[in-house]
Amino acid sequence: MHITYRVAALAVAAFGMSGCATVINGTSQPVEFQSDPDGAVIELVNGMTCQTPCQYSLKRGNDNRVTYSLEGYEPVTVYIQSRTGGGVVGNVLAGGIIGGVVDASNGASNHLYPDPVYVRMVPVGSSQPALLLKKDGEVISTVDEYNAGVMDDVVEGLQEQGVLAAGANVTN
Repeated sequence: MHITYRVAALAVAAFGMSGCATVINGTSQPVEFQSDPDGAVIELVNGMTCQTPCQYSLKRGNDNRVTYSLEGYEPVTVYIQSRTGGGVVGNVLAGGIIGGVVDASNGASNHLYPDPVYVRMVPVGSSQPALLLKKDGEVISTVDEYNAGVMDDVVEGLQEQGVLAAGANVTN
């Protein structure tokens, strides 16, 4: 009889943990940075740099900003938005209120978008806009259109994180 209770308790615990984003996702997400053409230098708002294609592990709960630069091409800035994942309600139901609060506070229930951050740069002086691309190279939108839709939220997040001063000049 005791073995039945142990098995049942283990099954309930396993089910409860399966809804916990902290356990399933972790608090960081690997984000790829790509450019067309390759070889652009990217700089994140915290000063980290690399040459495309490259990847960094970023905190799921933190917004970010990345600037691409390459000689002969216009610099491009893209906002990276921390978005709440669709499984939040499921996490609360399966992991309980405490699990939901933990996941929300550490950002584990969020995901960063776009991922990859893939930009088609334009030559200096071009009248064409820089484009935001999917992993397969399909166009999502212009970078300016995307940034306009998320800029207020991301800038507010960057200010709350203390990496961007209130009233700082933001690149569109």
